[in-house]
Amino acid sequence: MTARPDPRREIDGDVYVSPRHLASSTFTGDPALTPLLNLDWDLRHDEDGNVFVSAPDQGVRLGYLPEGPDDGLWRINAYADPFGPPAWGVCFNNNAPTEFVTALTTALAIAYQQGSDAYLARPQAGTDERDPLLAIVPLLEQSWDFDRPRPDVFAIRAPDRLAVMEYTAGNLDAEAELVSRTARWHLWAGTSIDHPLWYATASTNTPLALLTALTQSVADPAPLLRWRQDTSSYRKGMAQLTPIPAPGPKPPTPLEVHRAVGLRRPAALPAASVPRWSTTSQPTAPTPRR
Repeated sequence: MTARPDPRREIDGDVYVSPRHLASSTFTGDPALTPLLNLDWDLRHDEDGNVFVSAPDQGVRLGYLPEGPDDGLWRINAYADPFGPPAWGVCFNNNAPTEFVTALTTALAIAYQQGSDAYLARPQAGTDERDPLLAIVPLLEQSWDFDRPRPDVFAIRAPDRLAVMEYTAGNLDAEAELVSRTARWHLWAGTSIDHPLWYATASTNTPLALLTALTQSVADPAPLLRWRQDTSSYRKGMAQLTPIPAPGPKPPTPLEVHRAVGLRRPAALPAASVPRWSTTSQPTAPTPRR
């Protein structure tokens, strides 16, 4: 018996991926860099193709590191002292959907224009406006629900159980938060925390406005546009792929119709003798044979 082809393998070209947390990266950093470059931030790169963007006052630095030492493709740090340790740090790995990174850098650009009080604003538990747990509200509004995977971890999980936002309570190592996945906030997708489809981390003092911009983008029910690729989420059939139909042939213009009729007209038949037809015309009676 001939095996039936997998219908997912027949999909090619542009597709919509839903839910969006199962989309992968677009593998281009331009959309996420644009909000910062529009503010005339300094752009540099090394011989390996890594890109470094820094604010004029060196208060924020971003690294886009396709040739970095690990899978942390995006590393964004803010500094109260340009020569001191980072006040906060965010990391996205190489498979994180680019739209999520763009949402955060867009919020960062807005905060930077408002000054250091905005882009260095520390969340404060128990307050009405800066409580860090307010960042999960966009997810709750899209029916994500609470979970408690570990005693010190509070989590909120997507309806399909394939994306999780984790918040770790207690004291954390500030340096480890910046270089590992043991950060205050840990967002990941897939079936295993050890082998996620993608992940993002944010350290303790990441401003609430940036966290909320990220969760709003993740919670958005709109699908993401992608080129059909063999990523793990697509192979396992977890994501819903909706092909975008190719546009149909363009209807001919009146000029093209006129030319086509003129080419088909018999040369010996004068144009004035060609009968016109409309929906109100009566069929022409047959001419008797001689």
